[in-house]
Amino acid sequence: MEKLKNITELSKSLNLINPKTNKSNNYILRYWEKEFKQVKPVFINKRRYYTEKQVEIIKMIKFLLKDQGMTISGVKNVLKSSINSLDENNSYSLKADYFKKKIKTKSKKILDKIEKLKKNGKKISHKS
Repeated sequence: MEKLKNITELSKSLNLINPKTNKSNNYILRYWEKEFKQVKPVFINKRRYYTEKQVEIIKMIKFLLKDQGMTISGVKNVLKSSINSLDENNSYSLKADYFKKKIKTKSKKILDKIEKLKKNGKKISHKS
């Protein structure tokens, strides 16, 4: 069974947080649902849940809007088009840029965890 994320979990993982109240901005995801036909959450007991595939699409939308500075209509065109702009085999494509950023983010998290472990003086013992 596929793990589902609720709207608040997804907002927090995407860092869609109001800096003043420190609450998640769920309205952004609800707005994207209306704008992008590719975003279709599953409703369980009148609550929104997103599959891993949906999460990836939403991350791509956020990347294109926020990091690449595209307009909503531009992102719609990119998502419609299945050639060139989303081609992961083309190293200059938008999808390649998205995956590069994703890898950098994951690498930074791993490095931060390693640094934290170093600072706390925790040593890994190897038993033979």
